[in-house]
Amino acid sequence: MRRETYAILARTLPFLIYMSFVALLEIPTLFGSQAMSQGFLIESYPLKISMAAAALFLFRKSYTDLKLKPLADAKMTALSVGVGLAVFIVWINLNVPWAIQGELTTYDPTGDYQGLSLWLILCFRVMGAVLVVPIMEELFWRSFLVRYLAGKNFVEVKPGTFTLFSFSVTALLFGLEHQLFIAGIVAGIAYNYIYWKAKNLSHCVLSHAVTNTLLAAYVLLTRSWHFW
Repeated sequence: MRRETYAILARTLPFLIYMSFVALLEIPTLFGSQAMSQGFLIESYPLKISMAAAALFLFRKSYTDLKLKPLADAKMTALSVGVGLAVFIVWINLNVPWAIQGELTTYDPTGDYQGLSLWLILCFRVMGAVLVVPIMEELFWRSFLVRYLAGKNFVEVKPGTFTLFSFSVTALLFGLEHQLFIAGIVAGIAYNYIYWKAKNLSHCVLSHAVTNTLLAAYVLLTRSWHFW
C-alpha cells in the first residue's frame, strides 16, 4: 500500500466507523420508517466508540504529527485551553432554533438504566467524548482534510498550512457534522485557528478535549442531555 494511501486510511477509517453508526440512526427515516430507538442510540455507543478507538490504536504509528512534546509550550497550551473553554461557552449558548439542524437527538440513559449499567454507559460516553472523539475528529478534519485540500500530496503538506478554501470548507463541514451546526462552525473555525497558530495537531486535540470535557461535566451536572 502506498504511503499516502495508508496515511489517508489511518486518518479516515476511525471517523468513518464512528459516523457509520450515526448513519444507522438516520437511514430508516429516508425510507419512511421510524428512526432507531433511543435504546439503540444508547446501547450502541460503547461498541461505536470501542471500534473507533481500536482503529486509532491499530494505526497509531502513522500519527507522526500527534506528539506530546509540543504541549510543553506553556503559552500555546494555555491558548489552546482558553479556546477550548470559549468554544464550550459558545456551544451551550447557541442552543436556539435557528442554529439547529433537524431535531436534537437526546442521549438520556437515566430513564431506562440504573445502577451499574447506568454508570458503565455514562463512563463510556464520557471517555468517548473526552479521549476518543477529539483525537479521531482532529485526525480527520485537521491532519487529513485540511492538508488534503491544501496540497495534492497531503503527507508532504506541513501541519498548520491553510488556503482560504481549506480553512472555509473544513470549518463549514465540521459545523454541518453537528446538529448545533452554527456552534459547530464556530468550533471548526476555532480549532482551525489553533492548528494554524500552533503548527501541530496536539494542541488541536487538547483544545477539542477541553471543550468536550466541560460539555460532559455540564451535561451531567445540569442533565442537559440534548447536548449529547
